[in-house]
Amino acid sequence: MKITVLSSSPRKEGTTALLVQEFIRGAEEAGHDVFRFDSAFEKIAPCNACQQCNSGKTVCVHDDSMEKLYPELLATDCIVFVTPLYYFGMTAQLKLTIDRLYSVTAKMKEKKRKAVLMAAAWEPSTTKSMKALTEHYKTIIDWFNCTNAGVILAGECGTREAIEKTDYPAQAYKLGKSI
Repeated sequence: MKITVLSSSPRKEGTTALLVQEFIRGAEEAGHDVFRFDSAFEKIAPCNACQQCNSGKTVCVHDDSMEKLYPELLATDCIVFVTPLYYFGMTAQLKLTIDRLYSVTAKMKEKKRKAVLMAAAWEPSTTKSMKALTEHYKTIIDWFNCTNAGVILAGECGTREAIEKTDYPAQAYKLGKSI
């Protein structure tokens, strides 16, 4: 199975970086091919609604890091969305990446895929702080014709030290292995 991990934390050794690392370790041990895209460290221009992508002439007018993501994402069997919680939602970096998928929406919908959400937050995951993020995730995966294959909401994990003391990394590993 081909898996694309969309990671979005601007902290290379942060909480979600550990979730990504463990998920990928499990997925690769299970024999899956994993492509990791760290949107916080890529050059991505915002969609400017020019509609060139709908003209059939080009995928997008921007020549940026999305060019390497588009073919990977269109070929993938599972999309993994990973983000720290920023004001009840995903990071701007992940949202920017998702916004730019507008240019490949029709192609994305042609294939049934799995999807995963992994997030970390300072607040407990049982509070309403994760509600907007999870609802947004559900809407996005429905739009792209994906089925949910798992959600890990790492509450009370605002630091790397905090998440290392939990079973969330083990959950991420297990989920990657089971996909």
